[in-house]
Formats: sequence, C-alpha cells, structure tokens
Amino acid sequence: MSYKYYWEDFYPGQVLEAGSASLSAEEIIEFGKKYDPQPFHIDEEQAKQSVFGGLIASGWQTASLCMRLICDLYLLEAASLGSPGIDELRWVKPVYPGDTLHLKSTVLETRASASRPDMGTVRSRSEVYNQHGELVMHMSGVGMFRRRSPGE
Repeated sequence: MSYKYYWEDFYPGQVLEAGSASLSAEEIIEFGKKYDPQPFHIDEEQAKQSVFGGLIASGWQTASLCMRLICDLYLLEAASLGSPGIDELRWVKPVYPGDTLHLKSTVLETRASASRPDMGTVRSRSEVYNQHGELVMHMSGVGMFRRRSPGE
C-alpha cells in the first residue's frame, strides 16, 4: 500500500495545522454521561453553579477531538505504526458548547529506529486553540511511522 506520508516526510520545526471542529451542548452531555459524568459535563443547571459558570466538555472529549483532527490532518494518509503513548497532556482552559477548536501540531524531533530499520519515531506537540486564539489543551507524544527508504 502506498501512503502520502512516511517517516521521512516529517522534520523538526515542521508545523501542521488542521481546520476547525466544535462541540454542541448535546454532544458534551452525551460524552459526559458515557465517559466522565461529573455535573459540569452533564447537567447545565449544576454546571452554572460550578467554577466554570456553565457546561464544559470533558478534557477527555477535547483530547479525543484533538486526535480526530490529527487523523484528518495527516494520520489517515500516513504509514503510521501506532504510538507508545503521550508524555504530557494539559487542559489549559475549559471548552464550552459552540467553541470552535483548531489544531496546531509541531514536530519536535525525528529519530530513525536503531533496532528496526523500517521504522522511525516522530515526537510532536499538539496544541488546540479556541476561536479566540486561546490555548485550551496541549499534549506531547511519540508516533511511530514506516520508513519509505529503510536504513537510509
């Protein structure tokens, strides 16, 4: 199978940006009820009494949306071999219903695998911003990718 992106297509300092996505109150409540049923994620009236002053998305929902934006931006067209995990995840500001989020992903480091010449890793930092340009979440992690030219 041929892919658009291989390990060689990523380089330190490279910035990739994705379009926008938003969450409705209904989507926030549905996700919250299923995965993170804290009152400020599932009950608009109780959320008004919280420190957030209203309904907010679960941070895990924001992280899931970030992953979707990464997939749409490049991952579904990449020779991805998965990920050993993330190193850091921070929710900086709450995400409210109707907020429009966009992604900025910066490649921090690339490394060819010493033990697997057909593979390399890409360390990146993904940042999610709202419509006001405010950082709402960031995470750093490693992705593994097949090499176009193993061992070069």
